[in-house]
Amino acid sequence: MSSKIFSASVTGLDAEIIEVEADIANGLPSFTIVGLPDKAVEEAKERVRSAVKNTGLEFPKTKITINLAPADVKKEGVGFDLPIAIALLAATGNLPQDLFEQMVIAGELGLNGVLRPIPGILPMALAAKKSGKKTLIVPYENAREAALVAGIQIFAPKNLGEFVLHLVGEKKMSEEENNDFIKDSDENRSEHIDFASISGQEHAKRALEIAAAGHHNILFSGPPGSGKTILAQALASILPRLNLDEALEVTQIYSIVGKLDADKPLLSIRPFRNPHHTASAISLVGGGTYPKPGEITLAHRGVLFLDEFPEFPRHVLEVLRQPLEGGVIHISRARESLRFPARFLLVAAKNPCPCGYYQDPDKPCVCSPTQILKYQKKISGPLLDRIDLHIEVPRLSYDKLTSRTGGESSADIRSRVEMARQIQQERFAKIKTGTNGEMDFRQVEAHCKLDEGNNKIMKHAVDSLHLSARAYHRILRVARTIADLEKSENIKESHLLEALQYRPRNSET
Repeated sequence: MSSKIFSASVTGLDAEIIEVEADIANGLPSFTIVGLPDKAVEEAKERVRSAVKNTGLEFPKTKITINLAPADVKKEGVGFDLPIAIALLAATGNLPQDLFEQMVIAGELGLNGVLRPIPGILPMALAAKKSGKKTLIVPYENAREAALVAGIQIFAPKNLGEFVLHLVGEKKMSEEENNDFIKDSDENRSEHIDFASISGQEHAKRALEIAAAGHHNILFSGPPGSGKTILAQALASILPRLNLDEALEVTQIYSIVGKLDADKPLLSIRPFRNPHHTASAISLVGGGTYPKPGEITLAHRGVLFLDEFPEFPRHVLEVLRQPLEGGVIHISRARESLRFPARFLLVAAKNPCPCGYYQDPDKPCVCSPTQILKYQKKISGPLLDRIDLHIEVPRLSYDKLTSRTGGESSADIRSRVEMARQIQQERFAKIKTGTNGEMDFRQVEAHCKLDEGNNKIMKHAVDSLHLSARAYHRILRVARTIADLEKSENIKESHLLEALQYRPRNSET
């Protein structure tokens, strides 16, 4: 006899419906899985055999063949355990086969038949709904994640025996209720650093407000202990809330890499990623034998903080150039090409030299001119050209360090950021662009027009600072964001002059 069950396999950020076919034939006892299974899928034979026996069901002592179709798609992971077991039981006649046409099944089996959670449930649920299936079966611990997708029935058994009883009608399981989207609140941000608690550095705080409002990349440069790291960490407290589409997009990424909390299946706060400078290129941008998302994709719709920026290997930093420009990373392999989203806000921090005190008015620098030049050349001109805001962060004086006056709170700044983002949403309502920082050159020409006086200022800046075409457009994007923060329809001279001061003075780009 034979049977067919539907499951799903994750490739990149999407899932594909997979047919799990089981055939029971006469012959010597054997158990074979075909259809490009990886090692984890191959080992399902032993997990399924033990789980079926320990559930009190009879395992067939004959020739068993499991086919995973389409056969030319690589199957990986442990999510095929449960569908293989059910297909096997259906092929032996223990389960009616007419139950499975509208059902997608996924889950890992323990040797005692207990179902264990698996990664990638959210894209599987989306794929099941898209394919027109009506029911999704997942492990109990994955239930809340699967229930984020409306319009499909979710059942979440705790073990193989419970699911079998449900299928034969002896003990029906209750359907999981769909999860409503829980909006972010100030309580969710309690772990974030508030701007009011950071002494001084008003210039850097202003730059962070602009970065958050228009999604502009930023580079902090200053001596050790000047507050670059704490400023970067505080940025999360002024970023606008994720909307439902963005939250599902981010949640799908974290579902695939298995980083979702079972108690909080929907990520409602923008991610903040802080990889160490020893990170490899693959860990940063993604890849591997079976490509997985890297740090830039885990930071999608959030912040990627690269501390000790020049200490990253140069070849690792150079791979950031394309995703910084396009918001996606393409990973090509011999058999496939995958596309991961990478629309992150880059915050980088560096010292001015290896010892950290080059041009410091109080502490002497012990580095040689050659060491300083070599250190500064670790970051290429094309990469620096993609960073909109270059900010000097000086060491604070004693009076500023001990000042208790404080500045604006993160809540006050975030209200202005959200107002500016709302203006941009209305501006780009009919196109895919979301923020000023994402505008292409045609959109810059349409929305960043300068009057005659500002054109003269810009011409002088381009000539004196040797600005590239990319830097020219980035200055206009920043000026547009500054104007949005002031609810100004046009870019004024003060907006343009402020945008120009965020370019490095020694830039040759």
